[in-house]
Parts: sequence; C-alpha cells; structure tokens
Amino acid sequence: MDNELVTSIINEVVKRVQEESCIEIEASGKHVHLDRATIDVLFGEGYQLTKARDLSQPGQYACKERVTLIGPKGTLHNVVVLGPERKESQVEVSQTDAVVLGVQVPVSESGKLEGTPGIIIASGSSMIRLERGLIAAQRHIHVKAEDAGKLNVTNGEIVQVKVYGKRPLIFDDVLVRVSANYETYMHIDYDEANACGFVKGTKGKIIKKSI
Repeated sequence: MDNELVTSIINEVVKRVQEESCIEIEASGKHVHLDRATIDVLFGEGYQLTKARDLSQPGQYACKERVTLIGPKGTLHNVVVLGPERKESQVEVSQTDAVVLGVQVPVSESGKLEGTPGIIIASGSSMIRLERGLIAAQRHIHVKAEDAGKLNVTNGEIVQVKVYGKRPLIFDDVLVRVSANYETYMHIDYDEANACGFVKGTKGKIIKKSI
C-alpha cells in the first residue's frame, strides 16, 4: 500500500470521527412561552394555541399566533409563540432586542426566572404585564441521553463549543442539558449566530473545559 493511499485512508477516518463528534447548531429568534393565564388574557379564555410547525425538540412547536413585546423605550412586533403552554410565561430575546426594548436583560438558563425583569405582552387590543420572565437564554446544548456518552458530557456541565461557521469561533460557558426526551442540538440566539456567520447546517465541536 503506497503512502498516498495510507494518508488518504487516515484523513478519511479522522474526518468521520470529527463528524461523529460534532453537533448541529440552531439559531433561535425572539420568542415567548405562555402559561394558561397569559393565553386566556391575550387570546380569550380557554383559547388553544395553533400549531404551525414542529421544532427539533420532541413535542415543541412554533404556533401561528404572534404577539408584541412592549418595553420602556420600544416595541418588538411579530414575536412567535412557542408551544405547548408552560407552567410560567417566559420571554426570550437577544441583547440587541433588549436594547430596542430599553431593558437590561440577564443571561439566564431557561426556567430560572428568579430576579428577572418583567415585560408587557400584547395581542390585538389585549395586553398583560409579566412581573418577571424576560431573559436572554444562556447558550446551551440539548443532548439526547444516548448521545451523552459518545459526546462525553453530563447534565449540567459547562463546556466550550468550537463553531465551524463562516466566522469560526469558540463559544464559552455553554450549558449541557441531557434528557431522554431531547434531540441533540446546540441553541444560540441571533446575536451569537451573526457572530459566527451561522447558516443552516452549521456544526460545532464540544471542548471539555479544563479543571
């Protein structure tokens, strides 16, 4: 076997190993998760959200309904509602969105709303003020339980991710969330997506943080 062929085989093996250890990245725009009480106020008592399309995470979907976010300095229109309904309403925006609204928004893990600011949500002539729930979501990776071993990660771990985009970079402080109910994808917001030159199909590689 000549050296050229050996090198070609080695390169192909390395490429496949790298592809297997990479994760696909998705970019999420501003959106809201609504609880029953908020849905009743905005759309009418007993109203059921209308599924438009499924998302990558099982059971999660984008709805046909849209709302407006109203802050002290500005508004954000046509904000998508995600289903299904939640126990507590949560609004996720980027830091650029926060500037438009005129609100200082903390980076927080989804569902951890203690100490977060509120926001006004409107739909048509109806509106409601949330006392809390406005966040910039911490970048994170949903990891399917059976993929955790292959990726060598555990639930709650903080890692780095090297993104192979048009503008390659390394994201720090990426939260790992492992569940049998997940599909494996990393989620970033549009600010982060612009920073790495994101396009659909962009992938990244997990880098374990040194102790």
